[in-house]
Amino acid sequence: METLLTVVHYLVSLFLIVVILLQAGKGADVGAAFGAGSSQTLFGPRGAATFLNKLTAVVAVVFLATSLGLVAISKGKVSTRSVLEKVPAAALPETAPTAPLGTPPSENPAKIPAPVKKKK
Repeated sequence: METLLTVVHYLVSLFLIVVILLQAGKGADVGAAFGAGSSQTLFGPRGAATFLNKLTAVVAVVFLATSLGLVAISKGKVSTRSVLEKVPAAALPETAPTAPLGTPPSENPAKIPAPVKKKK
């Protein structure tokens, strides 16, 4: 069910993008590119809704419904584990043990090699 809903969601989202891009803007005529006439109607009434406007609203509602459906399905599958906890222990590199902070060097259990002196 989740796979089907995911596929429908992807198809609806692509269709919504296409429907939105097909619509003409408010000042889509050639004169609007040069600043003529569109300033009066920028925030004015639009008139009757076209078929693409209604189709956009319907597709947006379907997109919202599929989004909410996917959230409802995946709500029970949320894991509280960290991503790092999901990695198998064999895949993690081994590190040498270190002394706690503030431990003097003489009490440090990790062996530190002595510095090599250079001959002149």
